Amino acid sequence: MSPFSRSGTVPAVASARFQAISPLSSIFLPPPPHTIFILSPANLGGERGALLLREGAGSPLAQQLRSAGGAPLREVFSFISSLYFRGKSAYAEVFARPPPGLDAALVITPGEGLCAAGEALTLERARAWAQVPIDDRNADFTAPLIRHAEDLERGYGATTRFVLLGSVASNKYVRPLTRVFGDHLLFPPAFIGRGDMSRGGLLLRAVREGSELAYAPVEGAIRHGPRVPRLPRLSRRAG
Repeated sequence: MSPFSRSGTVPAVASARFQAISPLSSIFLPPPPHTIFILSPANLGGERGALLLREGAGSPLAQQLRSAGGAPLREVFSFISSLYFRGKSAYAEVFARPPPGLDAALVITPGEGLCAAGEALTLERARAWAQVPIDDRNADFTAPLIRHAEDLERGYGATTRFVLLGSVASNKYVRPLTRVFGDHLLFPPAFIGRGDMSRGGLLLRAVREGSELAYAPVEGAIRHGPRVPRLPRLSRRAG
């Protein structure tokens, strides 16, 4: 049973890898017909997470998290990561082209692999996630992530590009994902040299302008760079 498929199953599609998009190959090859975005996780163990998970938390979102139906994962992570996760979620909703039955955005979670962004999250699950270190050396984190990535690759790898919206500066989720997807795990090179808030702003600006970012393979990319200048302010529309 696939946790990120609306039908609960992954079709048996031959996983013939498409050629990775590069500045040269993109001149001759159109992108594959489908795009799924993989969103990096929020830090449930930090201060913002504690505002939701601590005893006595009384905000509307904290109360929803404690209800039987839980709170949408995207809303919980958007509260914790603020602009950054809001940008990732909004960008995925606009630019994803998922295969039938799959969600536009799949979120990396601590201990449960990939989950749909709209999935309900309960307090019990959130507290369990907060105890799992997000580290490529931690099997409790990597084993379910690799298993779900393999399901995606096996079911959709022939026709889908997988775009990571998250930092590629460390190996904590890059290493397990590239182990499965290889050179067709993509990312926006415009992320390099930007902090979380700047990446979130960049994504929201792309949504506002209707302009999708360029992507390149994570594997073999230069993943570190100097800090880039702040995004220029948007000019106010007259009238």
